[in-house]
Amino acid sequence: MSKKQFGKRLLQILIVLIGVSFFTFGLTYLSPGDPAEIMLTECGNLPTPELLEQTRHELGLDQPFLVQYGSWVKGVLTGDMGTSYAFKVPVTEKLMKCFWPTLQMSLFALLLMILFSIPCGILSAVYQNKWPDYLIRGITFFGVSIPSFWIGLILLSIFGVQLRWINVAGGTTDFKAMILPSVTLALSMSAKYTRQVRATVLEELNKDYVTGARARGIRSRVIIWKSVMKASMLTIITLLALSIGNLLGGTAIVENIFMWDGVGKLAVDAITMRDYPIIQAYVAWMAVIYVLVNLVTDIIYHYLDPRVRLGGDRA
Repeated sequence: MSKKQFGKRLLQILIVLIGVSFFTFGLTYLSPGDPAEIMLTECGNLPTPELLEQTRHELGLDQPFLVQYGSWVKGVLTGDMGTSYAFKVPVTEKLMKCFWPTLQMSLFALLLMILFSIPCGILSAVYQNKWPDYLIRGITFFGVSIPSFWIGLILLSIFGVQLRWINVAGGTTDFKAMILPSVTLALSMSAKYTRQVRATVLEELNKDYVTGARARGIRSRVIIWKSVMKASMLTIITLLALSIGNLLGGTAIVENIFMWDGVGKLAVDAITMRDYPIIQAYVAWMAVIYVLVNLVTDIIYHYLDPRVRLGGDRA
């Protein structure tokens, strides 16, 4: 990736982040309810008109929209995302505290997804239209169709209520408590990822170089592992990198089901309590994670695939 292409991509990222932050800030600005009144009520104070006016002035809520947005962006750039209305702590501190459990769960789910999806996807492609292919496609069909929260409720009912292997009330972030939410995320992602791996391997198996290798008498096992998999891994790695962003951003429902204290649960709680600084910071964090993951994926793809390096930008 040349400096010009890298600079162009950074400009696109900057535009996306500004757009997301402006849209999110605008929605919270237009949402019903007075943040000052909510904050005072959460503190147990009686929101008198004088106290409301003083609190709005302290929070900068009496200023025009663009001034408020500019002040928020300036704070974000300096690491100050404000103070939570409900938790009475700095937003950055609260997000950092909850981000690590979410990252742990997402990485464990990603590992489980890899261990299941890649072997099953390859097996399904190699035995196309045979019973292993039909079995794997059938399982993945149900996996794609079933919502992740429903899978989570089933697992919680079996292992929490029936077998009592885990604490249904949640509230802990140890390894034992992490297993079921990670499996829930992994099952939902594995179904889609297995189909993507199968499609990628099938595309390579139908190319002319595979037909030529078979005509020369090269064993199928050698063709698959030394040629097909080498060519397929570029797409597989790219899809895997993009799955990281989906895992980190899609944990909210699962975390609430299993009472896992991560950023997803924090965001849902903030929406319930109208904790606008937390909501704005969460959306900003997720947007940054998504664009950075996409940027790193493009850079990896560029250096792994010589066709991209020689032919220029994919776009």
